[in-house]
Amino acid sequence: MAYWPAFKRDQKPGLFMARDILVTSALPYANGSIHLGHMLEHIQTDIWVRFQKLRGHNCIAVCADDAHGTPIMLKARDQGITPEALIAGVAIEHQRDFSDFLVDYDNYHSTHSDENRELSEQIYIKLREAGHIASRTISQAYDPEKQMFLPDRFIRGECPNCGSADQYGDACEVCGSTYQPTDLKNAVSVLSGATPVERESEHYFFQLADFEAFLHDWTRSDHLQDTVTRKLDEWFTAGLKDWDISRDAPYFGFKIPGTDDKYFYVWLDAPIGYMASFANLCARRQKEGDNLDFDAFWGADSSAELYHFIGKDIVYFHALFWPAMLEGAGFRTPTAIHAHGFVTVNGEKMSKSRGTFIKARTWLNHMPAEFLRYYFAAKLSHRVEDLDLNFDDFLARINSDLVGKYVNIASRCANFITKRFDGQLAAQLDRPELFDRFATAGDEIAEHFEQRRFGQAVRQIMNLADEANAYVAERAPWQIAKEDGRDVELQEVCSTALNLFRQLTIYLKPILPETAGRAEAFLQVDPLTWADLGTPVTDHAIAKFKPLLRRVEQPAIDKMIEASKEDLAAAAAPAAAEPSTENTNTAAAKQNTPKMESADDNGTIQIDDFAKIDLRVARVVAAEHVEGADKLLRLTLDVGELGQRQVFAGIKSAYDPAALEGRLVALVANLAPRKMRFGVSEGMVLAAGESPHVLSPDDGTQPGEKIK
Repeated sequence: MAYWPAFKRDQKPGLFMARDILVTSALPYANGSIHLGHMLEHIQTDIWVRFQKLRGHNCIAVCADDAHGTPIMLKARDQGITPEALIAGVAIEHQRDFSDFLVDYDNYHSTHSDENRELSEQIYIKLREAGHIASRTISQAYDPEKQMFLPDRFIRGECPNCGSADQYGDACEVCGSTYQPTDLKNAVSVLSGATPVERESEHYFFQLADFEAFLHDWTRSDHLQDTVTRKLDEWFTAGLKDWDISRDAPYFGFKIPGTDDKYFYVWLDAPIGYMASFANLCARRQKEGDNLDFDAFWGADSSAELYHFIGKDIVYFHALFWPAMLEGAGFRTPTAIHAHGFVTVNGEKMSKSRGTFIKARTWLNHMPAEFLRYYFAAKLSHRVEDLDLNFDDFLARINSDLVGKYVNIASRCANFITKRFDGQLAAQLDRPELFDRFATAGDEIAEHFEQRRFGQAVRQIMNLADEANAYVAERAPWQIAKEDGRDVELQEVCSTALNLFRQLTIYLKPILPETAGRAEAFLQVDPLTWADLGTPVTDHAIAKFKPLLRRVEQPAIDKMIEASKEDLAAAAAPAAAEPSTENTNTAAAKQNTPKMESADDNGTIQIDDFAKIDLRVARVVAAEHVEGADKLLRLTLDVGELGQRQVFAGIKSAYDPAALEGRLVALVANLAPRKMRFGVSEGMVLAAGESPHVLSPDDGTQPGEKIK
């Protein structure tokens, strides 16, 4: 399958030409909160957009709330407010959630807007004048108790194709067939439980079959993933049907021109909301003196690129109806439509009773946004696949990749530069060929990002992080620092490592924009771009290193799940029948704990037993109080070649956390991890006395050294 190139060049060799790119995400419906299923798409979109901007392209991202339809009308009625008041409140919540997840839209609008009304009417009139709109009287399901025509999703019954019970009025979730609500067997109204009756009403239809030849070619011209194209073949085989684009009053939406009680079906004006949001941005930019031209992106002869990121459940609307509408109304069609799968949690559909139907705000209350961004990126591909959020894998991946690999590079080398060289990087690198190889990897990583193979990009970035850590371990700056006359070498080694860290920061910046900002502040450099990959930073002052990320802990995950449960009673039964994650992990930890097999009856041990203890010098990178603990401090330790460790130490009564940072301590490094209520403790810091006071190795020793 062919794709658009990562960049374009004009006729002069080597001259970079920025691409004009417009990107949209599917519009979230304005009657509920954003959840992790939504966030998959918006995070995927944002990473791709940030990557394009990092490469220097003119990439614009827009979105909006999908604000029309019967569900919104009914919910507002139930709450005793107007639909306008309902969608205004939801808009604030949605935009706050996206912003706090670092999803940065250039404009976020609403389908209930003047721009969308004007564009919807314009497109409808053009289609009507071209003969693509027909009207006829149809029979519809009508709720005699609520006295209103029922939308497809407000009718449930047995699928007329496979007989599955409790299916919606427009499509079967079991066999995938589509049909008319009147085709359902044993149908009932979701609103009242009454049996719907049939009533006649005049409706308006978009004649999709008029565009069969166009759509047949368009769906096979590299605009879609192969699996999507093959799925759409089923529609062509069955024959393209007219699409009902009207709804009867009462309805919250735009009235169809020339009618008194007919409204545009929400799915007609929803995708037009992409255009409306961009038109709103153009008007705003023009007031600011930026002549952003609507036609340059949406005109039939536009040379700009247009991409839609959507879920697999709305492919038909975007890959058939939408390009046909645009073609019939004289606008350009999408460059590509990128579909993704659904989010599952621990291998199952998101569940409210299990606490795995997690809202965006609930996640943010317990976990950094960037942790989800990284995990989604690490598992996303260009294929239409479901993505599983496995919390055991999530915890291990965040702590290993981000803290143990990426941040570890800077934390192991920064203090040498700060303390031995007044924060000044060397004038040259120890291994310039290694730096060059990291820069060269940018072409392949960029191609992975471009093609939305984020998981492959992350794997390659982490492979580079492994190489950087291996370089630090091989050169062992902590060992060099102990030997006289090697200061120049020490400075160059640490400067090389920090330059590799800087390159990794560029590669991770689309995924971790906030962490990248903290890294830029530490390195005291301007905002990094892809063009900075090939130029090292030398003879340059850096700031004192501060921890860039904290480890994720199991208690935070447990609390988030508990906060997500809507029915604790329903969740209690499975919890009693199945072992909890905490119990399982604790049992595993106990099984893996080494035993002092030769201990005497009086509790003494032999010298061979003592020799099993691996004592290491560690430096306290960070220390902090533990909420809810009377005696504990959480210590983040740099153990040199062993990386970073988290240890909970019962020394709160003797120390202010700030006084411990930078101090050397003695660590039992091979103690089996212990799962505590506050997190996992990965070792033991030696202390003595009743207070107690930590034991410190002599100055001059370096993190990771063995204590003999």
